[in-house]
This record gives sequence, structure tokens and C-alpha cells, in this order.
Amino acid sequence: MTIVIVDYGSGNLRSAAKAFERMAAETGRSDPVLVTADPEAVRRASRIVLPGQGAFADCRRGLDGLPGMVAALSEAVLKRGAPMFGICVGMQLLATRGLEHGVHPGLDWIAGEVAEMAAPGLRLPQMGWNELDFAPGRHPLLADVPPGAHVYFVHSYEFRATDPAHVIATTDYGGPVVAIVGRDNIVGTQFHPEKSQAVGLRLIANFLRWTP
Repeated sequence: MTIVIVDYGSGNLRSAAKAFERMAAETGRSDPVLVTADPEAVRRASRIVLPGQGAFADCRRGLDGLPGMVAALSEAVLKRGAPMFGICVGMQLLATRGLEHGVHPGLDWIAGEVAEMAAPGLRLPQMGWNELDFAPGRHPLLADVPPGAHVYFVHSYEFRATDPAHVIATTDYGGPVVAIVGRDNIVGTQFHPEKSQAVGLRLIANFLRWTP
């Protein structure tokens, strides 16, 4: 089986693939990392990564533009229980809807909406390094990651989860901002782990070891 990074025309796929390949090797996994737009490969994947950058609506259109992809994701993640990792807008697509330039449906796998950040007195997008705030032991994705660790963000919109139990970590940017969401076999980071140096690589390794 393969670790699949979904290629739907959005996201820095090369850097993500290199980071996942490196950590797959370091954690002793034999699964190859495959960047693909093939729904059948997604349907059979051992783990799935959904990257994304840009506008919510554009990313959703890109995903819908691959015939059978949303159905394949649903079968693999919701029915078969394959672990899934959403990154940046790939994480935002897990929400019920996005409110960027109109109202656009998300996958609705983690209830909530994606809305513009308030960040009073601060520049948008939030671009750069910021701290993670979470309770130790909160989630296996954060194993051996200390609260206060820095990761790299680039975003103007934030995930507002309906159920606070689905918020795994936050950061502070004019107030609390969701940094990691998750439930069951699904996790998502607003920041880019592939750009977050040692901390990001640790999160990727933890995801690859995770058995939800």
C-alpha cells in the first residue's frame, strides 16, 4: 500500500513529498510515497495527505474537478478508516463550509466553518513562525513535541470548529486561532509541517506511526 499525496492542482507537492519520503524512511515504513491525481490510488492508500494553498473555493473546485476523487477520499477515510492528514487549505476543506469570497461547501468531515481571521491590529495574512498551544498528551500527532514549539503559518482564514473537542492545538494571533483539528482517523494542520523544520518533521513522523 502507499502513502498518497493528493494532487488536485493545489499545494507545494514537491516539498511535502520530500518531507514525507524522508520521514517514511526514518520511521522504517516500507510504503512508498505517491503524488497522484488517481482516485483508485487514493482508494487503496494506506495513508492520505491532502495539501492545499490559495483560496478555499479554488481548492474545492480543483478537488471536484477530478472525477471520482471526493468519493474515493470518502471511501478510504470514512469507510475504511485510512489515516488522513490535511495541510493548510487541505485542512480547511475538512470543514462544513468556507466563507472566502462567498459560501462554499467543504467536505463536512469536521463540523465548522472557515472564516476570515480578525487579528485586530495585526497584518494579514499571518505569515511566519508562531507557537503551538496545547495540553501535553492531547493527541498522538504531538508526541515528543513541547507546547510552545514554533511552526510556520501562511493564512488569512481560520477554522472555527463547532465542537471544541475537535481542536487539538491553537496559536495566538490577535487571539486564539485553531492550528490543529482532528477526530477519529483525521487530522489537519493550518500550518505547513513540511516548512516547519524539525518540529514539522516530528509531526509527520508521528502521523506515519499513528494507528487510530
